[in-house]
Amino acid sequence: MYKFWSNQKVFSSYTSSFLGFMALRSPFWLHCSIIVQLYVSLYCFSSLICTNGQRIFLYPQSDKVSSIVSKQYRTAFHFQPPQNWINDPNGPMYFNGVYHLFYQYNPNGSRWGDIIWAHSVSTDLVNWIRLEPALSRTAPFDIKGCWSGSATILSVNQPVILYTGANTENQQVQNMAVPKNHSDPFLREWIKSDHNPLIRPIGDLNPRQFRDPTTGWLGPDGLWRIAVGAELNGHGAAILYKSEDFVHWNRTEKPLHYTNSSHVWECPDFYPVSYERNRGLDPSAPGSGKEKHVLKMSIEVPGKDFYIIGRYDEEKDIFVPDNEIDDYWMWPRLDFGRYYASKSFYDSNKGRRILWGWSDECDNSTDDVAKGWAGIQAIPRSVWLDGTGNQLIQWPVEEIESLRTNAVYVQDTGLKSGFRLEVNVTDASQADLEVDFSLPNLEDAESFNSSWLADPEGLCGTQNVSWRGVIGPFGLLVLASDTLDEFTALFFRIYRDQNKYMVLMCSDTTRSSLREGMDKPTYGGFLDIPHLVRKRKLSLRTLIDHSVVESFGGGGLGCITSRVYPMALVNGSTHIYAFNYGSAPVSMTNLTAWSMRKASVNQKSS
Repeated sequence: MYKFWSNQKVFSSYTSSFLGFMALRSPFWLHCSIIVQLYVSLYCFSSLICTNGQRIFLYPQSDKVSSIVSKQYRTAFHFQPPQNWINDPNGPMYFNGVYHLFYQYNPNGSRWGDIIWAHSVSTDLVNWIRLEPALSRTAPFDIKGCWSGSATILSVNQPVILYTGANTENQQVQNMAVPKNHSDPFLREWIKSDHNPLIRPIGDLNPRQFRDPTTGWLGPDGLWRIAVGAELNGHGAAILYKSEDFVHWNRTEKPLHYTNSSHVWECPDFYPVSYERNRGLDPSAPGSGKEKHVLKMSIEVPGKDFYIIGRYDEEKDIFVPDNEIDDYWMWPRLDFGRYYASKSFYDSNKGRRILWGWSDECDNSTDDVAKGWAGIQAIPRSVWLDGTGNQLIQWPVEEIESLRTNAVYVQDTGLKSGFRLEVNVTDASQADLEVDFSLPNLEDAESFNSSWLADPEGLCGTQNVSWRGVIGPFGLLVLASDTLDEFTALFFRIYRDQNKYMVLMCSDTTRSSLREGMDKPTYGGFLDIPHLVRKRKLSLRTLIDHSVVESFGGGGLGCITSRVYPMALVNGSTHIYAFNYGSAPVSMTNLTAWSMRKASVNQKSS
């Protein structure tokens, strides 16, 4: 993925909300050493004083002094390097017993620039070892950037990387790299192909809007296929290429798919999807003819990941959506919150499809320079189809549950109107909660207005957590301060629409921090819950990790990732509450909350 930071005319209005967006387990002693080094480096930033109208940053010396550079804002079990800028996850794969994650990284600072491919490995998707970079800007075809791409395993012992390079003419071209030593279990070194660039943007393709090749898949004719994100005649497209040897590529007559409503598609992803929970499909394996495919694209403005479900016509080599909706604003989103440039892979280890996504900061670039880091990867998610075949279900990989400790249980508890119940976990800033709400009074729900479908985020803002409805708002207040002047609200509202019910899921961060200069939006979307009328239950799972809150509503039918920086994290303690501010009673049939242990993330290899 490529960021046009120099175009101030386009991005000046997005400084706070959008530019920030654009913006193996190790021995215990090594883990402690890295943390101490990080503490020292952050302390050194305390001398940074900005005199150009920006705030002054000082490391906290007492309970009354707070700063964005506090280590309390770094995550405990999300993926991030010790320092500097990261963005897109690249080339995730499972190979010879090891999970690999490459990612866009600036080795020289905490703002976007000088992008290379960093590389980390894991045996459990939770604890990671940091290796040397896999790809750096060393050749004419990538001298101005080693941008996003994918990994494909061509045979039992032959993984390859395809990635976008920015060449000396600022054109975007597609390149390949292979491991230098296949006997190295970590695949530390990669060699760029002598054939690079493999694919150039010729003809009707915009040479500066042509990037992010997908993982390859084999067709029934024995030829490899990839799709590349592009701008075709001013609109978004996934351009399809075929190859016999994965080196020489020919463009097909028609794109895999295109639209007339959006600009360039970044970071396209294309894969078959299963109806079975936690089960993935190998895109190169023969299909049954009943499976569906997902085409996902990242659209730079508004900075969201959209997807379409349909079928892959192998004979015509095109993707055919189940529902032809040209307006991308009406396409489903992978995540209603701060989540972009996602990339999935087939995990042959456990037969599942795993999705990674980037979550950027909600502070400003001056803050990022002060604290010395920016960006994280969201928790990896398993992906499959819901029973209707119309939408995806996403759920945190099961391995993350290995960090759970000190469980707290609450069962069969009524939440009458205006009621708030504290959930007394050991550490409310580092927790995992699963709660089931029972809804006995669905018939009393307010009427739904179809115009709300155009802007559910706006509805979450106007009908926020303080807006008392009938069934809702109810949900969780997390990272709440002692006096409740800071909190992040995760809640539902339910409306009646003729013979069905519409569920609005929201994350309201407007009161998440008393800090100035933070982007504190509301996120949200409508969930289609097929069993709501029959079961009258609605679930919410929330992972809290210092400056990130990831929520999964309706069993994973809706996801919201938020970035927040409450001063309470630095100055005092934080709290979690279950609440119901609607006029109709709601009950919790079950709530289980765990504190989460710290993972060993990106320790340097020995």
